[in-house]
Amino acid sequence: MLGTLIQKELRAIIQSPKFVGSFAVCSILILLSVYTGIREYRTAVKQHDAATQLIDEELRQETSWGRLGTKAYRAPDPMQIFVAGLSYDIGRWSSITARQGVKLRHSAYSDDPIFAVFRFVDFAFIVMFVLSLMAIQFTYDAVNGEREAGTLRLVFSNAVPRAKYLLAKCAGSWLGLALPLGIPVLLSLLLVIVMGVPLTSEHWVRIGILLALSILLFTFFILMGVFVSTMTRRSSVSFLVALLVWVASVMIIPRAGVMAAGGLVDVPRASEVEAQRDAYANEKWTQHVNAITSGKLGSCDVSSQRAQDSLRREMEAEIDEYDALLREDLRRRKIGQEDLAWVLARLSPASAYQLASMTLAETDTDSKARYEDAMSEYRRQFNQYTAAKQAESGEMGGIRISITKDETGESKMVVDASRQRDGLDVSGLPRFSPPAVNLAEAVGPTVVNFGVLCFDILLVFAATFVAFLRYDVR
Repeated sequence: MLGTLIQKELRAIIQSPKFVGSFAVCSILILLSVYTGIREYRTAVKQHDAATQLIDEELRQETSWGRLGTKAYRAPDPMQIFVAGLSYDIGRWSSITARQGVKLRHSAYSDDPIFAVFRFVDFAFIVMFVLSLMAIQFTYDAVNGEREAGTLRLVFSNAVPRAKYLLAKCAGSWLGLALPLGIPVLLSLLLVIVMGVPLTSEHWVRIGILLALSILLFTFFILMGVFVSTMTRRSSVSFLVALLVWVASVMIIPRAGVMAAGGLVDVPRASEVEAQRDAYANEKWTQHVNAITSGKLGSCDVSSQRAQDSLRREMEAEIDEYDALLREDLRRRKIGQEDLAWVLARLSPASAYQLASMTLAETDTDSKARYEDAMSEYRRQFNQYTAAKQAESGEMGGIRISITKDETGESKMVVDASRQRDGLDVSGLPRFSPPAVNLAEAVGPTVVNFGVLCFDILLVFAATFVAFLRYDVR
């Protein structure tokens, strides 16, 4: 009996005129999004390789260890093909110098703002918006539609248990939509392999988990459509209610949670923190220059490059320490704000899915902090290496400030920015390595969101079952 009911539901869905159109649209969107993502990934890889080669060439042309600086670039990851997340919003590189702190700059959307208008349509976006809406579209009249057609009374004129009928409705709807839509997903994965995207075994595990999360979200909205259908008597009313539930789940609740967290937890803007850091740095540099020009350096010889370099390094260390304190305070506040925002946003299963998918793809809000931490560590290693090479070569810094007297006997400051003529041997320079996130670290945070989706599915199914037991089939 259960098999017969499932076959009936499958036949009704597949023979529906709206199924062909919806299936065609979703198939085109999934394949096109993956193909576009592969092209964007390839372009990002070429840009990254060209930029790193250019930096290496510029480093080989440098002639002074004291003025040596470089850039660290954020490496593209194949997972951004499926979940773009914030990969196009955060910066692509940061300057690595002794005087400037680490900050990611020049995001893809800031350089090409026209693409920020419509954003990037990836696989996660299609699942969260298109497939979820399709699930609602096909199930909003699952029960009350049959009641209006008179077939529901006919079915229950036989000895059909309500539990089996409801299970057949849910299973038939799920199979009727999930199995055909699995075809473009498999074709997309085949496209990734054929186009030679370098995916490791960890990437395939993450893709598998992403597909499992997508199935859970899809299942939730199928059950939600059936639940709304059992709570209303007319299909026209259930369509409006189901649409309202979809809008609230996908659009309103996630944004409302973030807005509420922003109002409850005060976090200074990044520009304010940078202004504090720059003001402190300018004050330190002014004090340094004034100490040199006034000759108030104690027993140190103000004309000595070694004394100036020693004082400069101490000052730069103080600036870095102050910058680290500012960044740590900002991070603590952001973490508190984000934790509250995610708790409120997880009231929507769509938010739980989005957060989990971005974490799996390493395109979440923590990706910027991970890269800036890695770049800060690289900056420390880079500065230590250049300082050691500077002392080894006998070069006393990129800028020399000395006090001399002119013909009238008045003191004046002389700034000498001369460099060595020979190029530097930069073969031993530290190389920037992107932050590594192993599979356990990526999957671990998704457990909570996975549990939220499972709980929402069980809750909606239980509510649907209770509502259908009380449903008047007449």
